[in-house]
Amino acid sequence: MSKFGLGRGLDDLEKEIGSIPDISVLTGTERVVVKQIPLNQIGANPNQPRKTFSDAELAELAASIKEKGVLQPILLRSVTGQPYLYEIVAGERRFRASKLAGKTDIPALIKTLTNENAMEIALIENVQRENLNPIEEAGAYKNLMHECGYTLSDIVRLIGKSESYIRNAMRLMELPESVKNMVKEGKLSASHARAIAVAENPEKLAHEIVNNGLTVAATDALVKGATRSKKSRSYTIHTMDPKTIGTLESKIKSSLKVPTKIIERRGGAGRIVLEYSSRLELDELIKKLTK
Repeated sequence: MSKFGLGRGLDDLEKEIGSIPDISVLTGTERVVVKQIPLNQIGANPNQPRKTFSDAELAELAASIKEKGVLQPILLRSVTGQPYLYEIVAGERRFRASKLAGKTDIPALIKTLTNENAMEIALIENVQRENLNPIEEAGAYKNLMHECGYTLSDIVRLIGKSESYIRNAMRLMELPESVKNMVKEGKLSASHARAIAVAENPEKLAHEIVNNGLTVAATDALVKGATRSKKSRSYTIHTMDPKTIGTLESKIKSSLKVPTKIIERRGGAGRIVLEYSSRLELDELIKKLTK
């Protein structure tokens, strides 16, 4: 799978969705034109990281669109097997607001993109513009890892944030849904939530934090005295489940004809162990690996 085929990321994306009607797309080799696409031919991206949209913000944007129109085209990709022709890659908020404004079409750029590239753009746009709440951001990182096979290092290079930042963000995915909802609603800060993610009973601690107005420092002290969860590091240590690892081991073994074992370390790093029973088998293995 080819990752980061989109080049420089958000800088190129901003050029692509600017107001110039005839521009180079992300690869710099193809030319596209802004087109007016009927709204009824467009569908939302199921892998869109942003799940919540403020009604007040949408109404404000809809009012602006009524007066001035859509100033920045949205980015679409063609899809098949759906009741619509195009899927939103970037610009769902403008799409929703256009509907509220009573528009029948919207300016858009149409680009051929893989699922992975579409997810990259959606994540880059939302994270760097700070459109996501902490739970949505963590979910987007998890989705890239589990659905696209990205490692922690891949996401670090893609997003431009530190490894510790990504790890800490993904700790939120270990929380029960009730606590995640408290973070989404702003009742519990992400810092508080990350602190209690390692505890055996984070829901109880979350309510204690909210009811008593505890600081993050006080929360850290509270967590130190609580029982730690055995699953608290599941996303920071392992990025693949045992079934996925087994499938990959079988593929390598089938191709190279030698016993294979994949060993993951923290953050998605690891090693592949290949066994051989003789010097002749080693020579054959080297030929296959260096072919």
